[in-house]
Amino acid sequence: MTSVVGAADALDGSTLYDSAARVRVRRTMELARSILSNPTTMAGLILVLALLAMALLAPIITEPNTPDPAQMPRDWGAIAVPPGSPDHLLGTTNTGGDVFYGVVWGSRTSLRLSILVVSITVTVGVIVGSVAGFLGGRVDEILMRIVDVFLSIPELIFALAIAAVLGPAFRNIILALAVVFWVKYARIMRGQVITVKRNDYVDAARVIGDTRLRIFAKDVLPNAITPVVVQATMDMGNIVLVGATLSFIGLAEAGLAEWGVLVAEGQAGISSGRWWASTFPGLMVFLWALGFNLVGDGMRDVLDPRTEKSR
Repeated sequence: MTSVVGAADALDGSTLYDSAARVRVRRTMELARSILSNPTTMAGLILVLALLAMALLAPIITEPNTPDPAQMPRDWGAIAVPPGSPDHLLGTTNTGGDVFYGVVWGSRTSLRLSILVVSITVTVGVIVGSVAGFLGGRVDEILMRIVDVFLSIPELIFALAIAAVLGPAFRNIILALAVVFWVKYARIMRGQVITVKRNDYVDAARVIGDTRLRIFAKDVLPNAITPVVVQATMDMGNIVLVGATLSFIGLAEAGLAEWGVLVAEGQAGISSGRWWASTFPGLMVFLWALGFNLVGDGMRDVLDPRTEKSR
């Protein structure tokens, strides 16, 4: 009897909490190992880390342009210089813009774009989708009809129309993409919340007297957020691709150190053999989108049981 009481005393709240924390850490490590065991995902992760390092170390890799580092420096004495020049490693554009500077600082511009847009869209989408899925009824009906209106317009066309109305500025591209991309997160989150709240552990939490807010925060949200995380990872690449498209057609400030702007500057020289001004920034857009899509794909295979590959 004494030993039973002693064992019960040992299983106090701190011990249980410690055990739960260890379980979470162990599961996180197992997920990380599963993700990293995929060679394709590892390749994407290495690519993403290299691009992020370039963005964060941009002031060290190449000296910032003064007074505005976001603007490409111009060397009017070096027009359309090919790659390999000591002063212009990747050459220059037809207007003397340094391609290497645009590639390096364009990574920082792309990082800023993707982080801002993903942060805004995930926040809005998760809130709207959670409210619609958890409350249901008329609230769900109204919110989903609004989402349907947004989804009925192709993303690129919708973003193009918004950015064109607001005028050529990088901040307007951010706003346009945020307006367009939030709806997919709302739709994903609503479906997940509806599925999760039907589980027995949610009913059990309701029976023991947990409030609706506590049930949502403790039982529903953690088990519904996984597909949103996967989609956000993939959109880190997709948003840069769409943003570069908008910049390419003139919806960003002229001379901005951004890959789409640089491709637009270099397109006039392609026919005369000056390929470098468009090729290098275009390659960076491709690598950025490829890296995040590979990582997102690997995360989806591990985190979503519906797409888990047979082993």
